Amino acid sequence: MHRLPAAILATVLAITPVTLVAASDGIPAVIARAVADPSRPSDELATDANRLPAETLAFAGVKPGMVVGEFYPGGGYFTRMLSDVVGPSGHVYGIENVVWKSSFKADQALVADGKMSNVTMTARPFGTVNFPKPLDLAWVTQNYHDLKIAQYGVVDTIAFDRGVFAALKPGGTFLVLDHEAPAGLDDAGIAKLHRIEKAQVIREVTSVGFKLVAEGAFLHRGTDDYSLPIFDKKVQGHTDQYVLRFVKPRR
Repeated sequence: MHRLPAAILATVLAITPVTLVAASDGIPAVIARAVADPSRPSDELATDANRLPAETLAFAGVKPGMVVGEFYPGGGYFTRMLSDVVGPSGHVYGIENVVWKSSFKADQALVADGKMSNVTMTARPFGTVNFPKPLDLAWVTQNYHDLKIAQYGVVDTIAFDRGVFAALKPGGTFLVLDHEAPAGLDDAGIAKLHRIEKAQVIREVTSVGFKLVAEGAFLHRGTDDYSLPIFDKKVQGHTDQYVLRFVKPRR
């Protein structure tokens, strides 16, 4: 793992304008319709109050016609909505971790009836970045930290970020949403808690050329206990999460 010294990171962030975005009622109609889609399963609808999909999709800037690369769909909570938003002129390419067999089975079931003709699902070795078309948006939600967990597959996250950078069109967006972690958490701690520091994600992603342009605060929860694993019932579903929007410069 490559780390920028704290002083250098502070300088980078100081000279790079970053917009802090809170929850907003200004949700585009196409996104509101996707979230309200009656075909969405009831168990997924039940998590919307915690996951705030409308705010997340709006923050990412998902629009009709976009080509989206979704890492680790996990059965398609966001895939359904992404498919609705990008519409028939867009496409969602999902890449699942090949060792997460139950997740890929759920991904396949999602598209089995052919109704989501604008969604393609594949399973690849963890950390693979391989899309048939240049992307407008690359998307990883609650899984960047998993790239640090060797039992899922050994991944060089800097190489992964470089791959995402190359896969995006100039001006394209890389969205990372994850659970905040205690300061200085190492890979063993990440594997134990399933959390990763926002500062670490920013260090890594910006080190390959991305610019951090906005941070979503709408999933911030000040009551979270960072010392607990995200699956602990005391915090599960209510962890403090950050949403980061990085952009590949046009030049």
